[in-house]
Amino acid sequence: MTSSVMPVIDDPRRDTYDVVIVGGAIIGSSVAWWLSRNADFDGTILVLDRDMTYENASTSHTNSCMRQQFSNEVNVRISQFGAEFVRNFRSYMGDDPEVPELAVDHFGYMYLAADEDFAQTLRTNQQIQASFGAGTKVMTPDQIKADYPFYTVDDLVLGCHNLVDEGYFDGGTMFDWWRRKARQNGAEYIAAEVTGIERSGNRVTGVTLASGRTINCGTLVNAAGPRAVEVARMAGLELPVEPRKRYTFIFNAAEPLDRALPLTIDPSGVHVRTDGDAYMAGCTPDHDPAVAYDDFVMDPDIFEDKVWPALAHRIPAFERIKVTNRWAGHYAHNRLDQNVIIGPHDEVENYVFTVGFSGHGLQQSPAIGRGAAELVTYGEFRTLDLSPLGYRRIVDNEPFLETAII
Repeated sequence: MTSSVMPVIDDPRRDTYDVVIVGGAIIGSSVAWWLSRNADFDGTILVLDRDMTYENASTSHTNSCMRQQFSNEVNVRISQFGAEFVRNFRSYMGDDPEVPELAVDHFGYMYLAADEDFAQTLRTNQQIQASFGAGTKVMTPDQIKADYPFYTVDDLVLGCHNLVDEGYFDGGTMFDWWRRKARQNGAEYIAAEVTGIERSGNRVTGVTLASGRTINCGTLVNAAGPRAVEVARMAGLELPVEPRKRYTFIFNAAEPLDRALPLTIDPSGVHVRTDGDAYMAGCTPDHDPAVAYDDFVMDPDIFEDKVWPALAHRIPAFERIKVTNRWAGHYAHNRLDQNVIIGPHDEVENYVFTVGFSGHGLQQSPAIGRGAAELVTYGEFRTLDLSPLGYRRIVDNEPFLETAII
């Protein structure tokens, strides 16, 4: 860490802030950084997080992937900006020579369809993606086999792949520099738990900390990840967001593949990709309830029962593999439609949501942080219209349909 970085303090310096952000992981730090660099915003920023080590944050358990293979324009545009941001990271950081270029590996996503219904979904999605400039292409089983001989393709109808701005990037470094730069620009990061939110009519007036201290605020941003529903309830609001457990495995193969493995979404639901000199695989459990916020216990059987059989079938070279690391993390799962909720509450005008990413948070963080900062500064989105992802759809119970969910 550079000497110019301000240390995390444990008590706010002020009694009033223009913006209080609850949650200091990737989304909260994106909002803080975008606000702090905006010449039109001259207010004060306080970022609160109950654990500044981020040990159990979704950010710390991410697979650091990016894709444009979505089924609607706004999600494609969000990801396209994310890719552009990552490519030009140092420029966005003011061309600071201490800021590194972000590592990126464009091995792409490979969606595989084993039935005609999903194949048609992929065809339709590819046409949508291509219409917005994405490099996605539909591939027959023979074409897949020609480019990636290690796959079993006999049971496939087609695949959908994109080698342009899709794959892996170093989200951890991006997160680190957002925090550094936000602090350098004057944002305060405080290790503190929010225990209450004060309201007066249709406005939030402040937050109460576990210490008993109350901090006044002009705008509150809920960026609390899987705990977002608790932060909403403190203000008398409801959210369809809950923690869902997801499993990740790092493994070595006795017979390593001769080329990079795209992030492959198998029809079984298991996904796998290259991870440096090793491989990373993951899956959703077949029984997928909400879990406790502190439940990171691994399922002892899911690798042998679900992950490994799918890997060995799709890529026979993965018959002999050795798991070297494993962990469970949490999605901030939006039960309505598995898409982010960004924007103000429909009745509490200065309460802004950036929650419910359902696994897309890291790749969407550049655009969502920028959008939230625009809302706070100008009262509107100025670069990318994110209003289809607003809170009103929660009230109206109208899902924002996205068919490309992992």
